[in-house]
Amino acid sequence: MNYLYKTPTLFKWYYPNLVWNFSREEKCVYLTFDDGPTKEYTRWIVDLLEQFNAKATFFCLGKNALACPEEFELIVSKGHSIGNHTYNHLGGLENSLLSFLRDVRKCKSVFESKLFRPPYGRMTRKQSTAIDKEYKIIMWDVLSGDFDLSLTGDECAKAVINNSENGSIIVFHDSKKAAERLKIALPMVLETLSREGYIFKAIV
Repeated sequence: MNYLYKTPTLFKWYYPNLVWNFSREEKCVYLTFDDGPTKEYTRWIVDLLEQFNAKATFFCLGKNALACPEEFELIVSKGHSIGNHTYNHLGGLENSLLSFLRDVRKCKSVFESKLFRPPYGRMTRKQSTAIDKEYKIIMWDVLSGDFDLSLTGDECAKAVINNSENGSIIVFHDSKKAAERLKIALPMVLETLSREGYIFKAIV
């Protein structure tokens, strides 16, 4: 699979209204988890984060928040942030402005958040402009690749560790598809970056 672990500067320049990273001055990174919550993996993620005194941001699907209310409440109760990831994981490029916004609003009817991340990290200019009026659109500058079945957990961990820097927003996934790699990579990332003096903050 061809993709970039590190988001090119050109992307950030071309879409300046999107948040790609935070201040490079503070030795801090921002772990994010897309597509949950899940009954199988959310609690494991939250428990592991707690071991490292780490806070994170979970970009949740509306349908999953409804299906897994206990896991959703656990995320919130432990001080992590939540963000809108649409209701059905709707791809922006494959859907009209109206359909996309309808799915975002359907997620909003399940839970409130001022943070938004488009599924697959893709949406049209018109969609971005409309959503930007109500949400802080959070992208990333480091992609773990945990969704890629051709990678190992070690490779995902190395991708994150080698590309992270102060203020990096890092993407993992709370999903069955990513679980095999996540369970190897996330502990390695938390251990290594903690040892290097990073703290882990939620996005607000």
